[in-house]
Amino acid sequence: MPSATGGTDDLERLEIELLLEAIYRHYGFDFRDYTFASIQRRIKYRMQIEHLPNVSALQAQVLHNPKMMKKLLDDFSIHVTEMFRDPEFFLAFRQKVVPILRKLPHIRIWHAGCSTGEEVYSMAILLYEEGLYERTKLYATDMNESLINIAEQAMFPLQKMRLYTRNYLHAGGSRAFSEYYTIKDDYAAFHSFLTKNVTFAQHNLTVDQSFNEFHVIICRNVLIYFNRTLANRVHNLFYESLAPSGFLGLGSKEQLMSTNKHIYYEEIDTCGRIYQKIK
Repeated sequence: MPSATGGTDDLERLEIELLLEAIYRHYGFDFRDYTFASIQRRIKYRMQIEHLPNVSALQAQVLHNPKMMKKLLDDFSIHVTEMFRDPEFFLAFRQKVVPILRKLPHIRIWHAGCSTGEEVYSMAILLYEEGLYERTKLYATDMNESLINIAEQAMFPLQKMRLYTRNYLHAGGSRAFSEYYTIKDDYAAFHSFLTKNVTFAQHNLTVDQSFNEFHVIICRNVLIYFNRTLANRVHNLFYESLAPSGFLGLGSKEQLMSTNKHIYYEEIDTCGRIYQKIK
């Protein structure tokens, strides 16, 4: 017979599983295969903010109040991002991937889980400096429409520009980073030419299918929140979406070796977590 503590823990897990199932059936967002600890933390955070006694009370709110669902979706979404985040990735991309992309007449890049768009605009700047931007189409997607709306504005807090400038220089940038934006109140507004070849769209990696064939797919520090089943499902989607000899960029905490598709790739840069499709 389980202890009182064990029974409480089991009941809470059941409540969370029922909540995630309800969200999937009612709203179409599938969080059932996210890592449990990560989802549990975000649910408890929302319960505390809303002064709700248990997960079942939160479920009732979510099912009958779309505004509560939006709050929870924001909680579940991954917001940790910055321009030229992990500069070694962008430096490796500049040095090892760009020379191969130069041979292509047209380039298609998918940023999956783009959040508020900082890394998308970082890639746009990199491609512009390498003379590839005009023949590149960047597709940036996220499951959270609110984040997509922010990304489309191409405006980021001015106080972050010092960090972003440092990242840019470490990523191989050689110009004055301030050339790419103008100051508008407390924000840096990035120039419109950086957005003209970018298409933002809502896309849910857990349930939606591929929508194009890409030469590069970048999905950094998103898969760490998925369990192995879901991570393998998403890697199948990426594999099917990559053109022959296409490139996959992952986050610094993610390993392709632990997935069911690792034998179909060759590692191009260990530090940058960049892989090339070979089969």
